[in-house]
Amino acid sequence: MVVEAFFWRNRAQPPEEIEKLPNLLLLSGPPSCGKTSLLFQFAFNVAISLTNSTTSKVFFICNRHKLDSKPPFLSQGIDASSDVFNRIQMKYVNDDEDINKYFAAFHLYDVLPAAVIIDDFGDFFDNRICQERHCNPRGRDLAMVRSLALCHNAITYANQKGSCKLLLSDTYHGDSPRLHFIYKKWIPSILTIKEGDEGGSFILKDKSSSGTQNPERTKVAKYSIALQYLLLERIVEDQTG
Repeated sequence: MVVEAFFWRNRAQPPEEIEKLPNLLLLSGPPSCGKTSLLFQFAFNVAISLTNSTTSKVFFICNRHKLDSKPPFLSQGIDASSDVFNRIQMKYVNDDEDINKYFAAFHLYDVLPAAVIIDDFGDFFDNRICQERHCNPRGRDLAMVRSLALCHNAITYANQKGSCKLLLSDTYHGDSPRLHFIYKKWIPSILTIKEGDEGGSFILKDKSSSGTQNPERTKVAKYSIALQYLLLERIVEDQTG
């Protein structure tokens, strides 16, 4: 169910399916694998499922310069002028302090969002600035832990009032995602992206097996970015672990 939430299959997911998704998720993958497009599709899927569209919103947090230079691609079949996009509110931030301010004020909001999505979460933590701020060579790790704890507490509070999902994305280089040991403490559901066998194709895998009865069985989606579209090729059960 988790993997499906990142794609459009010519129908809206029922609200009850969205509510069953884990409250905290991480999408982790290499550069240029379509993470922002997947996040935006997730935002659209949550937004279209909202029954009270006049008040509920999905917040998409990102760096404006990065988004403008590399905008997300939509799935085929989605109208770019759809009113659903009015339920997605863009919030542009520059660093981790901006993120912390947003979540620190969560309890003051009259209407809590249905979902908060942060694109390239790790990129908001400048290594040198974090080291100076914490007077520690591992200042970036400490700053990330602080922000993740704040995010976790805010989303826990929100889910005492209703349903609110938090989705982060992170970019890793090479075969070993270095920061997963930090994320795992706060984010129970982690999805990873790897390059597929064919050029331009990618594999999205739910590493957490959340919601499945068999912990050895996971959902795998094969997709590509082509002709300025996010294209889902297939979703299958994967029992390789």
